[in-house]
Amino acid sequence: MSPSFRCWLVVLSLVFTATLRADPLPVGPGKLVFANGAEPITLFTYKPPTYKDGPLLVVCHGVGRNAEDYRNFAITLAERFGVIVVAPLFDTARFPSLRYQRGGLVDKDGKVQPREAWTYAFIPQIVDYVRGLEAKPKLPYYLIGHSAGGQFLVRLAAFMPGEAVRIIAANPGSHLFPDREQKFGYGFGGLPDELSNDEVLRRYLAAPLTIYLGTGDITPAHSFDASAEGMKQGPNRLARGRACFAAAQKLAKDRGWDFNWRKVETPGIAHEAAFMFAAKEAGDALFGR
Repeated sequence: MSPSFRCWLVVLSLVFTATLRADPLPVGPGKLVFANGAEPITLFTYKPPTYKDGPLLVVCHGVGRNAEDYRNFAITLAERFGVIVVAPLFDTARFPSLRYQRGGLVDKDGKVQPREAWTYAFIPQIVDYVRGLEAKPKLPYYLIGHSAGGQFLVRLAAFMPGEAVRIIAANPGSHLFPDREQKFGYGFGGLPDELSNDEVLRRYLAAPLTIYLGTGDITPAHSFDASAEGMKQGPNRLARGRACFAAAQKLAKDRGWDFNWRKVETPGIAHEAAFMFAAKEAGDALFGR
Protein backbone atom coordinates (compact mmCIF):
# COMPACT_ATOMS: atom_id res chain seq x y z
CA MET A 1 0.00 0.00 0.00
CA SER A 2 1.48 3.31 -1.06
CA PRO A 3 2.02 6.12 1.49
CA SER A 4 -0.40 8.37 -0.43
CA PHE A 5 -3.14 5.71 -0.35
CA ARG A 6 -2.60 5.15 3.39
CA CYS A 7 -2.87 8.90 3.93
CA TRP A 8 -6.13 8.95 1.98
CA LEU A 9 -7.55 6.14 4.15
CA VAL A 10 -6.66 8.09 7.29
CA VAL A 11 -8.46 11.15 5.96
CA LEU A 12 -11.55 9.08 5.11
CA SER A 13 -11.50 7.53 8.59
CA LEU A 14 -11.37 10.93 10.26
CA VAL A 15 -14.23 12.24 8.14
CA PHE A 16 -16.34 9.16 8.90
CA THR A 17 -15.64 9.45 12.63
CA ALA A 18 -16.56 13.13 12.61
CA THR A 19 -19.90 12.37 10.96
CA LEU A 20 -20.69 9.85 13.70
CA ARG A 21 -19.76 12.16 16.55
CA ALA A 22 -22.91 13.87 17.79
CA ASP A 23 -22.89 17.49 18.80
CA PRO A 24 -23.60 18.41 22.43
CA LEU A 25 -26.98 19.83 23.35
CA PRO A 26 -27.48 23.37 22.08
CA VAL A 27 -27.42 26.33 24.43
CA GLY A 28 -30.94 27.54 25.15
CA PRO A 29 -34.03 25.61 24.03
CA GLY A 30 -33.61 22.68 21.67
CA LYS A 31 -35.37 19.67 20.22
CA LEU A 32 -33.96 16.35 19.06
CA VAL A 33 -34.98 12.74 18.59
CA PHE A 34 -33.68 9.84 20.63
CA ALA A 35 -33.79 6.86 18.24
CA ASN A 36 -34.80 4.27 20.87
CA GLY A 37 -34.80 1.42 18.39
CA ALA A 38 -38.09 1.29 16.51
CA GLU A 39 -39.82 3.66 18.92
CA PRO A 40 -38.21 7.12 18.62
CA ILE A 41 -38.84 9.63 21.38
CA THR A 42 -38.75 13.39 20.91
CA LEU A 43 -36.74 15.25 23.54
CA PHE A 44 -37.23 18.92 24.37
CA THR A 45 -34.08 20.33 25.92
CA TYR A 46 -32.70 23.40 27.61
CA LYS A 47 -29.11 24.25 28.46
CA PRO A 48 -28.44 27.51 30.33
CA PRO A 49 -25.98 29.88 28.62
CA THR A 50 -23.94 29.77 31.83
CA TYR A 51 -23.96 25.97 32.08
CA LYS A 52 -20.70 24.42 33.30
CA ASP A 53 -20.90 21.04 34.99
CA GLY A 54 -24.30 20.79 36.66
CA PRO A 55 -26.42 17.64 36.64
CA LEU A 56 -29.15 16.54 34.24
CA LEU A 57 -32.82 17.02 35.13
CA VAL A 58 -35.26 14.77 33.27
CA VAL A 59 -38.78 16.24 33.31
CA CYS A 60 -41.85 14.03 32.89
CA HIS A 61 -44.96 15.80 31.58
CA GLY A 62 -48.58 15.48 32.65
CA VAL A 63 -51.58 13.88 30.98
CA GLY A 64 -51.69 16.67 28.39
CA ARG A 65 -48.53 15.16 26.82
CA ASN A 66 -47.16 18.69 26.50
CA ALA A 67 -43.48 17.95 26.96
CA GLU A 68 -42.42 21.23 25.33
CA ASP A 69 -44.46 23.20 27.88
CA TYR A 70 -42.91 21.22 30.71
CA ARG A 71 -39.45 21.93 29.33
CA ASN A 72 -40.38 25.60 29.45
CA PHE A 73 -41.73 25.32 33.00
CA ALA A 74 -38.39 23.83 34.06
CA ILE A 75 -36.27 26.64 32.59
CA THR A 76 -36.56 28.42 35.95
CA LEU A 77 -34.93 25.38 37.58
CA ALA A 78 -32.28 25.17 34.86
CA GLU A 79 -31.24 28.80 35.33
CA ARG A 80 -31.52 28.72 39.12
CA PHE A 81 -29.44 25.58 39.63
CA GLY A 82 -27.33 25.38 36.48
CA VAL A 83 -28.79 22.10 35.25
CA ILE A 84 -29.52 20.67 31.82
CA VAL A 85 -33.21 19.96 31.26
CA VAL A 86 -34.51 17.16 29.04
CA ALA A 87 -38.26 16.57 28.69
CA PRO A 88 -39.18 13.39 26.74
CA LEU A 89 -42.52 13.23 24.95
CA PHE A 90 -44.58 10.12 25.69
CA ASP A 91 -47.45 10.62 23.26
CA THR A 92 -50.93 9.21 23.91
CA ALA A 93 -51.03 7.09 20.76
CA ARG A 94 -48.04 4.96 21.74
CA PHE A 95 -48.04 5.52 25.49
CA PRO A 96 -51.59 5.34 26.89
CA SER A 97 -51.97 5.28 30.66
CA LEU A 98 -50.93 1.62 30.90
CA ARG A 99 -47.58 2.47 29.34
CA TYR A 100 -47.13 5.94 30.83
CA GLN A 101 -48.68 6.38 34.27
CA ARG A 102 -48.35 2.61 34.91
CA GLY A 103 -45.01 2.34 33.12
CA GLY A 104 -45.88 -0.62 30.90
CA LEU A 105 -45.35 -3.04 33.78
CA VAL A 106 -48.44 -5.03 32.80
CA ASP A 107 -50.58 -5.19 29.67
CA LYS A 108 -54.34 -4.68 29.44
CA ASP A 109 -54.87 -8.29 30.56
CA GLY A 110 -52.70 -7.81 33.63
CA LYS A 111 -49.81 -9.87 32.26
CA VAL A 112 -46.39 -8.70 33.42
CA GLN A 113 -44.23 -7.50 30.52
CA PRO A 114 -40.46 -8.04 30.08
CA ARG A 115 -38.40 -5.48 32.02
CA GLU A 116 -36.76 -4.17 28.86
CA ALA A 117 -40.22 -3.28 27.51
CA TRP A 118 -41.18 -1.19 30.55
CA THR A 119 -41.38 2.52 29.82
CA TYR A 120 -39.33 3.00 33.00
CA ALA A 121 -36.40 1.39 31.13
CA PHE A 122 -36.35 4.25 28.60
CA ILE A 123 -35.26 6.78 31.23
CA PRO A 124 -31.71 5.45 31.83
CA GLN A 125 -31.35 5.02 28.08
CA ILE A 126 -32.26 8.67 27.53
CA VAL A 127 -29.81 9.64 30.27
CA ASP A 128 -27.02 7.65 28.63
CA TYR A 129 -27.83 9.26 25.28
CA VAL A 130 -27.50 12.75 26.77
CA ARG A 131 -24.34 11.72 28.61
CA GLY A 132 -22.89 10.69 25.26
CA LEU A 133 -23.84 13.96 23.59
CA GLU A 134 -22.27 15.92 26.43
CA ALA A 135 -19.23 13.60 26.63
CA LYS A 136 -19.95 13.19 30.37
CA PRO A 137 -20.38 9.46 31.04
CA LYS A 138 -20.85 10.01 34.78
CA LEU A 139 -23.25 12.96 34.56
CA PRO A 140 -25.57 12.65 37.60
CA TYR A 141 -29.27 12.96 37.00
CA TYR A 142 -32.48 13.85 38.81
CA LEU A 143 -36.05 13.08 37.79
CA ILE A 144 -39.10 15.29 38.27
CA GLY A 145 -42.62 14.66 37.07
CA HIS A 146 -45.89 16.44 37.64
CA SER A 147 -49.40 14.95 37.77
CA ALA A 148 -49.37 11.97 35.37
CA GLY A 149 -45.59 12.33 35.24
CA GLY A 150 -45.55 12.12 39.02
CA GLN A 151 -47.57 8.90 38.84
CA PHE A 152 -45.05 7.51 36.37
CA LEU A 153 -42.18 8.36 38.69
CA VAL A 154 -43.61 6.97 41.93
CA ARG A 155 -43.97 3.62 40.18
CA LEU A 156 -40.55 3.92 38.57
CA ALA A 157 -39.14 4.46 42.09
CA ALA A 158 -40.64 1.13 43.11
CA PHE A 159 -39.53 -0.98 40.17
CA MET A 160 -36.60 0.69 38.37
CA PRO A 161 -35.14 3.72 40.20
CA GLY A 162 -31.78 3.32 38.44
CA GLU A 163 -29.03 5.75 39.36
CA ALA A 164 -31.28 8.78 39.89
CA VAL A 165 -29.94 10.95 42.70
CA ARG A 166 -33.52 11.96 43.55
CA ILE A 167 -36.94 11.23 42.08
CA ILE A 168 -39.53 13.99 42.59
CA ALA A 169 -43.21 13.21 42.13
CA ALA A 170 -45.17 16.46 42.12
CA ASN A 171 -48.95 16.41 42.69
CA PRO A 172 -49.60 12.84 41.51
CA GLY A 173 -53.28 12.02 41.10
CA SER A 174 -52.83 8.60 42.66
CA HIS A 175 -50.01 6.89 44.53
CA LEU A 176 -48.42 3.48 44.80
CA PHE A 177 -49.05 2.60 48.44
CA PRO A 178 -46.54 0.10 49.90
CA ASP A 179 -49.13 -2.61 50.53
CA ARG A 180 -50.59 -5.64 48.82
CA GLU A 181 -54.21 -4.84 49.67
CA GLN A 182 -54.65 -2.34 46.84
CA LYS A 183 -54.37 -3.67 43.30
CA PHE A 184 -51.43 -2.62 41.15
CA GLY A 185 -51.51 0.99 40.16
CA TYR A 186 -52.58 1.88 43.68
CA GLY A 187 -50.61 -0.78 45.56
CA PHE A 188 -48.81 -4.05 44.82
CA GLY A 189 -51.85 -6.30 44.86
CA GLY A 190 -52.23 -8.81 42.03
CA LEU A 191 -48.57 -8.70 41.03
CA PRO A 192 -46.43 -11.86 41.13
CA ASP A 193 -44.31 -12.44 44.21
CA GLU A 194 -41.09 -11.26 42.57
CA LEU A 195 -42.68 -7.83 42.04
CA SER A 196 -44.57 -7.55 45.33
CA ASN A 197 -42.68 -9.34 48.10
CA ASP A 198 -41.24 -7.71 51.20
CA GLU A 199 -37.86 -7.20 49.54
CA VAL A 200 -39.55 -5.18 46.76
CA LEU A 201 -41.36 -3.06 49.36
CA ARG A 202 -38.14 -2.58 51.32
CA ARG A 203 -36.30 -1.35 48.21
CA TYR A 204 -39.21 0.95 47.38
CA LEU A 205 -39.01 2.65 50.78
CA ALA A 206 -35.24 2.99 50.37
CA ALA A 207 -35.58 4.76 47.00
CA PRO A 208 -34.68 8.49 46.91
CA LEU A 209 -38.27 9.57 46.36
CA THR A 210 -39.67 13.02 47.16
CA ILE A 211 -43.42 13.51 47.34
CA TYR A 212 -43.79 17.18 46.36
CA LEU A 213 -47.23 18.61 47.10
CA GLY A 214 -49.03 21.91 46.58
CA THR A 215 -51.27 22.59 49.55
CA GLY A 216 -53.81 24.19 47.23
CA ASP A 217 -54.24 21.00 45.18
CA ILE A 218 -57.51 20.10 46.86
CA THR A 219 -60.02 20.45 44.00
CA PRO A 220 -61.01 17.36 42.00
CA ALA A 221 -60.12 18.71 38.57
CA HIS A 222 -57.55 18.25 35.78
CA SER A 223 -58.28 14.57 34.95
CA PHE A 224 -58.71 13.72 38.61
CA ASP A 225 -58.89 9.99 39.39
CA ALA A 226 -62.34 9.65 40.97
CA SER A 227 -62.45 5.86 40.67
CA ALA A 228 -63.36 3.78 43.73
CA GLU A 229 -59.71 2.73 44.06
CA GLY A 230 -58.54 6.33 43.78
CA MET A 231 -61.02 7.66 46.30
CA LYS A 232 -59.85 5.10 48.87
CA GLN A 233 -56.51 6.95 48.85
CA GLY A 234 -58.07 10.28 49.75
CA PRO A 235 -60.50 12.96 48.57
CA ASN A 236 -57.88 15.02 46.72
CA ARG A 237 -54.26 14.93 45.57
CA LEU A 238 -52.89 16.66 48.66
CA ALA A 239 -54.59 14.19 51.01
CA ARG A 240 -53.44 11.23 48.91
CA GLY A 241 -49.83 12.33 48.94
CA ARG A 242 -49.84 12.86 52.68
CA ALA A 243 -51.53 9.51 53.29
CA CYS A 244 -49.08 7.58 51.10
CA PHE A 245 -46.07 9.20 52.75
CA ALA A 246 -47.45 8.48 56.23
CA ALA A 247 -48.15 4.84 55.35
CA ALA A 248 -44.66 4.38 53.93
CA GLN A 249 -43.02 6.06 56.90
CA LYS A 250 -44.95 3.87 59.36
CA LEU A 251 -44.15 0.66 57.50
CA ALA A 252 -40.44 1.49 57.42
CA LYS A 253 -40.47 2.25 61.15
CA ASP A 254 -42.42 -0.89 62.02
CA ARG A 255 -40.10 -3.12 59.97
CA GLY A 256 -36.87 -1.32 60.80
CA TRP A 257 -36.23 -0.62 57.12
CA ASP A 258 -34.31 2.28 55.61
CA PHE A 259 -36.59 5.15 54.64
CA ASN A 260 -35.22 7.60 52.08
CA TRP A 261 -38.45 9.29 51.06
CA ARG A 262 -39.02 12.96 51.70
CA LYS A 263 -42.20 15.04 51.69
CA VAL A 264 -42.02 18.68 50.66
CA GLU A 265 -45.05 20.97 50.54
CA THR A 266 -45.36 24.38 48.94
CA PRO A 267 -48.12 26.62 50.32
CA GLY A 268 -51.15 27.64 48.30
CA ILE A 269 -50.19 26.16 44.94
CA ALA A 270 -52.87 24.11 43.20
CA HIS A 271 -52.47 21.62 40.34
CA GLU A 272 -50.13 23.92 38.41
CA ALA A 273 -46.81 22.60 37.15
CA ALA A 274 -45.33 25.99 36.26
CA PHE A 275 -45.90 27.30 39.78
CA MET A 276 -44.71 24.06 41.42
CA PHE A 277 -41.44 24.25 39.47
CA ALA A 278 -40.98 27.97 40.17
CA ALA A 279 -41.69 27.74 43.92
CA LYS A 280 -38.73 28.16 46.25
CA GLU A 281 -39.59 24.76 47.77
CA ALA A 282 -38.76 23.10 44.44
CA GLY A 283 -35.08 23.44 45.29
CA ASP A 284 -35.67 21.63 48.57
CA ALA A 285 -37.64 18.90 46.79
CA LEU A 286 -34.75 18.35 44.39
CA PHE A 287 -31.64 18.97 46.42
CA GLY A 288 -32.66 19.10 50.09
CA ARG A 289 -31.57 16.61 52.67
